[in-house]
Parts: sequence; C-alpha cells; structure tokens
Amino acid sequence: MEDSLTIRAYTKQRRGHAHPHHQLVLPILGTISIELEGYQGKVSVGECVLIHQNRFHHYRANESARFIVADLQSLPQNLMAMESLVFSISAPLRAYLSFVEKQLEHRVDTTIENAMVQMFNQLLAQQQADEQLDPRIRKVLQHIGDDLSVTFSIEGLARIACLSSTQFKKVFREATGQSVLKYITALRMEKAKALLTHTDMPVQLISEQVGYSDLSAFSRRFSSFFGVSSRELRG
Repeated sequence: MEDSLTIRAYTKQRRGHAHPHHQLVLPILGTISIELEGYQGKVSVGECVLIHQNRFHHYRANESARFIVADLQSLPQNLMAMESLVFSISAPLRAYLSFVEKQLEHRVDTTIENAMVQMFNQLLAQQQADEQLDPRIRKVLQHIGDDLSVTFSIEGLARIACLSSTQFKKVFREATGQSVLKYITALRMEKAKALLTHTDMPVQLISEQVGYSDLSAFSRRFSSFFGVSSRELRG
C-alpha cells in the first residue's frame, strides 16, 4: 500500500478494527470519538489522533462530520517519539489541510496526489512534540462541535473554559488561529455544505441545523462564504 490522503466520513455506530499501516485522522468538520490504548475521548478540528499500525481501536462520529485521513507506512521520528496520541497540529499544517481538502474534492492525478502526500509528510516532520491544544479550548471546541444548531455567546463559552471573556477570546485565537466568530461560522458553513452535497434535506432544515432560524440570513452567509448560493450548489 502506498501512502495516501483521503477525505472520509464515519457513522454514529461504534465500530472497531486495526490496520497494518499507521493512520492519522484530522477532523476538518465536527469531531470523532476514539477509543484505543492510551487515549479515550473526542478529537476536534485543529487536532490529530495518531493510530499506530496494528493497534486495535474503536471509533464513531456524526455522519455529517468530515476527516482527512493519512494512511502511512512509516512515521517521522518526531511522531514516533510522542507520548501523546492526540496533539494540536501546527499552523502551517492547518493551512495546508485547507488546500488538501479542496484538491481531494476533485479528481486529481497520481502526480499531484504523490506531491500532496510528500508535502504533508514534510510538514508532519516539523510538528512539535509538545504542541498540545489548551485543554480549556479543547473543551469549548467539543462543546461547539456537539451541536451547531444552538446559539453560542462569548460569555457562555468563556464560562465553559473557566476564563473571563477577554482572556477567552485571546486564548482561543492563540489556540486556533481564528476568532471565535470565524471559527463557528466556518464550522456551520462547512456542515451546511456537507448536508447540501450528501443529503436531500430541505435547505430550511439545514439552515436550522447549523444555527440559522432565518433562511434569508443563512443564504446570505452561505453565498458570502462560498461565493455560490446554497441552491446553486445543490443544482
């Protein structure tokens, strides 16, 4: 098997298996619940879970969640030396995943795929072993990812993180590279896009599931975010 990068979705049903290669799962929309020796919990956007070869594990996720999965025959030394199986990915790698996601949405030839994997491995080799997502922010990200239909406030999220509103906004930006509003908006728009693309759910219901009770407000935001209307995307 050659090293590969793919976009995948999973099911809410708890499933388990092992594979003869190393696997890295990087959420790009939503969270995944992972159970394996050394870690049990959720992995959120901005994080990566490392599953070593032949390591049996269980997993489940909301069907609308999306993940970039790297299947690798070998790992860089910095990852082999890591004690933690879940880590916060570096800013350069976060930025590169956005490019990879867009490329994988279309058919790309073998040369481009190989180049993407090579660049991914190079960025992975620069990953710092001590880069861990602030546990206070991890708790907030998991709370946001659990239900995007609810109304979030800075004050409410700050309470979850046990920080003042001012401290929370600063720590959140340091951890994610984005403001709270931009982070939540991006999650909502990406989930809406996934539901529009992969389900027959009515647009009105999709807008409600991503936190917009006003369909017009949702449509304006979607068009602004993607440069195409929700109805045009569905075709």
